[in-house]
Amino acid sequence: MRKKLKPIFVFAFFFVFVGLILITRGIAQEARKESTNSSNTISSSTATPSTTTESGPYHITNALEMKPIIDVSGWQLPSEIDYDTLSQHISGVIVRVQSGSHTTKDNSASDANGLDKSYKTHIKEFQARNVPVAVYAYVTGNSIKSMEKEATSFYKASYKYKPTFYWLDVEEKTMEDMNAGVEAFRAKLSALGAKNIGIYIGTYFMEEHSISTEKFDAVWIPTYGSDSGYYDAAPKTDLDYDLHQYTSQGRLNGFKHALDLNIVTTLKDPNEVYQRLFTVPEK
Repeated sequence: MRKKLKPIFVFAFFFVFVGLILITRGIAQEARKESTNSSNTISSSTATPSTTTESGPYHITNALEMKPIIDVSGWQLPSEIDYDTLSQHISGVIVRVQSGSHTTKDNSASDANGLDKSYKTHIKEFQARNVPVAVYAYVTGNSIKSMEKEATSFYKASYKYKPTFYWLDVEEKTMEDMNAGVEAFRAKLSALGAKNIGIYIGTYFMEEHSISTEKFDAVWIPTYGSDSGYYDAAPKTDLDYDLHQYTSQGRLNGFKHALDLNIVTTLKDPNEVYQRLFTVPEK
């Protein structure tokens, strides 16, 4: 016959048993927590960070899906730009430095000697946000000497900012032999030390005035399609171009007015072209 247990011993045993379970569970949870924290710390310390460089943090895998490249001048007032926001929506910027040697005094975007009134601010603000910056000059020389003078002014105003590319914006016939004038500008710019020199030119204008692009390091062409603000037409040309300005009516957060939007060519390796146009050249 079994000895009868007193109730007080039964309750005592029950409380001790439950207490041991709770203590064991707490120890296990704490161990799991420490293990998770340790794992997260290791993961964070060994994860490959996104690379950013002086020339820009962007890698282009598909030209049609890239953030647009914009070009700006004194007509886009710095006071109207939210640089923090706009910089998040672009992969590069080309800033006008010079509007030509025949700028009129009443031009609100340029001073009397042809330098853009906003170029310093544009360059500094975008570079401060790690946006790669190229520069351009609107070409208006009416003689070889005048072209060389514009090239000198353009270079002296630009080189200190280490632009990724120097572009000649050729849109007007300002001398009889435009090809000779454009070449004089390019050659002078190169002699002064500019390494990457490109030309912005419409294909019809180029053909009409027999302007050669062979000595330039890159070609940038404007063809707008319907100019709807979106990319809707590839250039119809056999010209070996690198950059395409596809609209003058683009809209991006950070600026309330229309912008010129550009993409690299869809006919070449987009990242190779992008890195060539927007990487600061070695000395």
